[in-house]
Amino acid sequence: MPTLSALVTVYHRINATELRQALESLTAQTRPADEIVIVEDGPVGSELREVIDTFVASTPSARTLVLARNQGAGPASQAGLKSISTDFIARLDADDIAYPERFATQLAFFEQHPAVDVLGTALAEFHGTPDNIVGVRTLPETHTKLAKYALINSPINNPSVMMRTQAVKDAGGYQNVHHMEDYDLYARLLASGKRFHNLQEPLTYFRSSDDVFERRTGSGMFAAERQMQRNLVHYGLISKPRAAFNLLARTAFRLLPSNALKAAYGKLFHRG
Repeated sequence: MPTLSALVTVYHRINATELRQALESLTAQTRPADEIVIVEDGPVGSELREVIDTFVASTPSARTLVLARNQGAGPASQAGLKSISTDFIARLDADDIAYPERFATQLAFFEQHPAVDVLGTALAEFHGTPDNIVGVRTLPETHTKLAKYALINSPINNPSVMMRTQAVKDAGGYQNVHHMEDYDLYARLLASGKRFHNLQEPLTYFRSSDDVFERRTGSGMFAAERQMQRNLVHYGLISKPRAAFNLLARTAFRLLPSNALKAAYGKLFHRG
């Protein structure tokens, strides 16, 4: 039977109640992970400390990895990855919620499709509580389609992903690419010939809020976009002219007024 680790990274700005809900969704899996690895990306404060300590004390499969200072999502994810030796690794953001059947469904797909290395799913985006679904975020399904999509955008909904651990390590793991460490990893996996697939059913509740859009348009994003395009060229996925086009298009999208940005996001990614 394949072994599975669930990886969650936490830093001081995460809401304690939302983290508790995320962690509880991992213990509610119909096929639980063999281990739950919580990476504390620097000091987390008293409220998060209580949530983490209570969860680890009551969950034998859970363990923590504490980083002395905040390093960002890429280095925190890499620290967690290096400590994992199971066959598969599943990601969940610290403010999202996994469907109970998520891990069982993804592992069953891997068993039936041994050539696939990276498996994502759709996301059920919600406001406030998971019963208030505002849309389902879907991405291309087949490897051919999502490999083409990856030339302009990340091909996987990161909070939904499950991957073969060794494939991720062979590709170099997570790098420190500001806000785009997941896209950068998927680009390297694609460049190395790994196979991808996206299930079209939502298996993760994704917490949508104004903060999500603020992070996507915040300071430093232009530099991050430029670095990401340079990386795509370096990996051999796109040409320099295509990188210039991507940078212009993605920056223009981020510069839209807030209401226009949300409307465009819904048109591009939501199916209902």
